[in-house]
Amino acid sequence: MIKIYTSPSCSSCRKVKKWFMDQDIPFIEKNIFVATLNEKELTDILMKSENGTEDIISTKSKIVKENNLDIDSMTVKELIAFIKDNPSVLKRPIIVDDHRIQVGYNPDEIRSFIPHARRLAEWACKNDNCPKYDECGHSSIAEETN
Repeated sequence: MIKIYTSPSCSSCRKVKKWFMDQDIPFIEKNIFVATLNEKELTDILMKSENGTEDIISTKSKIVKENNLDIDSMTVKELIAFIKDNPSVLKRPIIVDDHRIQVGYNPDEIRSFIPHARRLAEWACKNDNCPKYDECGHSSIAEETN
């Protein structure tokens, strides 16, 4: 299941949620200021981020700057406790599924969250010049990416 970590005032969060709704892809939204992220969720996010804290922590956030914090010197346990106490340091939105993570809204990269079987069907329909291509719904999806 796809989880989207959001905040209410985030325009990119709204774009991501709209994209998933438009694609009829189910997701769970977690407002980082209402639902405290647990240790398992934060560990999962950290493990999936390619560049570690750089991908998910905003070093420009007020709390980091005011306290002159060195995020990279924290242990994983310290970092998780810090994020739980200060969720505003997280970049948003954070999209996570069983295999990948995406931070922010990127219209090209977000397509990786379309289920594999559906992407294959779209590809086959488009590349085989399906006679029912205009009726099946794949044409509208393909037009969005072009």
